Amino acid sequence: MQVFLGDPRRFGLAGCALTIGNFDGVHLGHQHMLQRLKEEAKARSLPTALLTFEPHPREFFTRSNPPARLSTLRDKFTFLRELGLLDYVFVFRFNQRFSGMSAEAFIQDVLVRDLKTRYLLIGDDFQFGAARKGNFDLLSACPDFVTEAMPSVLVQGERASSTLVRERLALGDMDAANALLGRSYQLSGKVMHGQKLGRTIGFPTINVHLPHLKPALQGVFVVEVETPFGRKGGVASLGLNPTVSTSSDYKLEAHLFDFSGDLYGQRVTVRFLKKLRDEERYDNLPALVAQIERDAASAHTYLTSLQREQA
Repeated sequence: MQVFLGDPRRFGLAGCALTIGNFDGVHLGHQHMLQRLKEEAKARSLPTALLTFEPHPREFFTRSNPPARLSTLRDKFTFLRELGLLDYVFVFRFNQRFSGMSAEAFIQDVLVRDLKTRYLLIGDDFQFGAARKGNFDLLSACPDFVTEAMPSVLVQGERASSTLVRERLALGDMDAANALLGRSYQLSGKVMHGQKLGRTIGFPTINVHLPHLKPALQGVFVVEVETPFGRKGGVASLGLNPTVSTSSDYKLEAHLFDFSGDLYGQRVTVRFLKKLRDEERYDNLPALVAQIERDAASAHTYLTSLQREQA
């Protein structure tokens, strides 16, 4: 899978089977869509391509209160590569000029001229162009490519969507969120230096950089962390850490069981397995330490039972 940023005309694309969207989280609905795209591309002897946007259009239009991102751009590329269904990904910068492009100009300038689209697969609710005036009927009227609308994919009786995944994560329903994703929810980032308070109270933590301002979930969780030293179980806090911090920046801190290595500057992946509780503010440090001890014990118990089930 090749990823391209900028004007796609310089890549000399001769034609493609294309889908369009943010694909935030790359959930089961997205996965089924890409499988359908691959089938049509193979039948038409075309490469598969995804057109996506950075930033997310809703982030652009609601900058003061953007929706929580499910995945970073880097993680999204990782998920897409693992599926093995795309040949190309084109990332368009969503800015003022692009947001003002008419639906007709988007079809002629981007889909026809730039991407040489021959087959287009869109979601059943896809709208585009200035004032969101573009729709399936307008696309279907274009003679340069065939347009198909992908029906909704249902998971446990509900339409799989990024919005629904966010709702389930916000509720702490990891089983439902993971069912929609087809995998455990995860965040990745580099380990940064923090206050180093954890090591003074017997629970050293790694502080994972969060590239986006607003996470999709908050609280204390049982986690598995992929590190350069292998996979480690642990307990993690994702939130504002109100007992020891007054900052408005969200923090992801994880205590890894049976680990004492140095991970500063390393990229790790944190998989969220189970929510233990919401984040709370404690009156003093001993009360916080006592709660961390209970959280660690609960996480140990959960991970042990999980290992027995998988044995």
